[in-house]
Amino acid sequence: MIVDCAHYRDGQRQHEAAMPVEQAADRCSQDGFVWLGLFEPKPEELERVRAAFGLHALAIEDAQTFHLRPKIERYEGGVELAVLRTARYDDEREEIDTGEISVFLGENFVITVRKGVASELHGARVRLEKHPELLRAGSASVLWAILDQMVDCYGPVVAELDRDIEQIEATVFSGSAAPTERIYFLRREVTDFYRAVHPLLAVLASQVQPNKWPAELLPYFRDVYDHLVLVNEEVAAQRDVLGTILEANIAVISVEQNKITLRQSATIERLTVLASIFLPLSFIVGFFGQNFDWLVTHVQSFTAFAVFGIGGLALSCLLLYLWFQRREDAPPM
Repeated sequence: MIVDCAHYRDGQRQHEAAMPVEQAADRCSQDGFVWLGLFEPKPEELERVRAAFGLHALAIEDAQTFHLRPKIERYEGGVELAVLRTARYDDEREEIDTGEISVFLGENFVITVRKGVASELHGARVRLEKHPELLRAGSASVLWAILDQMVDCYGPVVAELDRDIEQIEATVFSGSAAPTERIYFLRREVTDFYRAVHPLLAVLASQVQPNKWPAELLPYFRDVYDHLVLVNEEVAAQRDVLGTILEANIAVISVEQNKITLRQSATIERLTVLASIFLPLSFIVGFFGQNFDWLVTHVQSFTAFAVFGIGGLALSCLLLYLWFQRREDAPPM
């Protein structure tokens, strides 16, 4: 879908409404440059753009593929393709939404192909149109505007990730176990974000070389590069912190599991003692409760009952007491 298509000359947009693709391609032969913006175009739309602007087939194939890492490629005719990863933080879901922008950069045209909800470029276009001195520098000014907006959007993502990490860190280092799934999920998000940020350093480094772009644009590219370096350092530090938090959380869980195991062992020990006490007593009671002839004829007086019944129970209890005392006094193995 074509979002916008405009012809810029002498730092000004030449019309309000978006132009058709073929008309935009014809304007490339005039002064200035054309900026064509597409959002999740269909293959037939991309083929139409390729035919109109003479783009390389491999470049179009790259624009249709979702990449994990930013990159920049140069094709015949001096056309460069920059693949950029965008990101924004969703407060409701507490997750990072990612997107991708493919930028075809020619001498007289810029074609942007957006994928994902986090790839909005209207703000970059409006901001650039307010700076005609940059638009006069040519199509490279569009690449700067896109990179500048994208790196600026990285800042809030880093801040929200810091907030999430601080919450988990406070939980873990207070002695309570945090949900391990949450830590793994957050670490995975930070790793994916790092894959979007770190390779972009190489892309931007190639854009700040002397004589790469007009002199008036180079300071702006260097400013974006400096901001990206700071973001990259913060994201790398977040990965390290999450690794430490994960190890600490596992240690806290292990301590909790040890406490539970000790409580279970103490309970089992008490139950074992009770079972040890009642087992011989139950045997004696059960034995003398049988209707054998000898028991019936010999246990007929209170004295016999006291000797055989109560005496047997008392003797069992005494033997158990002596056995427990001997176990307590025995040296540990």
